[in-house]
Amino acid sequence: MKEKLRPLRVFSEALKKKIVKDIESGKTSLSIVGRHYQVSATSLYRWLNKYSRNLQSSQKMVLQMDSEEYKTKELERRVMELEAALGRKQLEVDFLNQMFEQGKKELGIDLKKKFSTPPFNGSGSAKDNTSTK
Repeated sequence: MKEKLRPLRVFSEALKKKIVKDIESGKTSLSIVGRHYQVSATSLYRWLNKYSRNLQSSQKMVLQMDSEEYKTKELERRVMELEAALGRKQLEVDFLNQMFEQGKKELGIDLKKKFSTPPFNGSGSAKDNTSTK
């Protein structure tokens, strides 16, 4: 059994404009026009975007599944946590740098370069304290 294909139909611009005008004025609706002329909703919306003055789409709206929305919120929450942790670490680094600077001023030693402090001058050396009799 062979099915016959519907012949290719081409609507004139004048008819498209008339249909769009009727939809804009409220004389008819998209579903009625679609059924009457056997035109898909996609084609009708394309005509509206092309010929309508009032009903043109201005924005695209991105719709996500619930799981994608949940993942996005979780990632945003994680980014906020990491930014907060980074801020705390930066404060710690700044504090330690200030401590090094303060130590350099008070002790006269660059603590960033030297890891050990000089011996305390008041005790003397171990050789001087031992006596041989």
